[in-house]
Amino acid sequence: MVSEAIHADAERPVLRPAVARTWLLAEALALGTASAVHTGRLIPGFAHAQARTAEAVIALVLLGAAAASWLRPAWTRWFAIRAQGFALLGTLVGLFTIAIGIGPQTVPDVAYHLVLLAALAAGLVVAVRCRAG
Repeated sequence: MVSEAIHADAERPVLRPAVARTWLLAEALALGTASAVHTGRLIPGFAHAQARTAEAVIALVLLGAAAASWLRPAWTRWFAIRAQGFALLGTLVGLFTIAIGIGPQTVPDVAYHLVLLAALAAGLVVAVRCRAG
């Protein structure tokens, strides 16, 4: 059984830095879009300054990690894990504030946070499996 598990790990494909970088860029785009929505200009009634700021900061961290991974491809895994961990923590804080009644409590906001959590978790899996080379 142990040899089967080792063999299965050996057959698992190793992902390249470009895959993790693509996840980072997609997540940054999603958070940047959410930040723009929370200006209240794109969709009236969705303005929320604190959510806008938090989402913009998280988007910039993810974008910075993607840019840093371009400069140092061997460090992509390190950058991606930390940036997405930060983004996950921030998203959980957002869900917590929704749950306790601080911040936007619309169905789209809750759905967005849940989808974002799933995307960030998937991105972490991608980052962990990433190897330069």
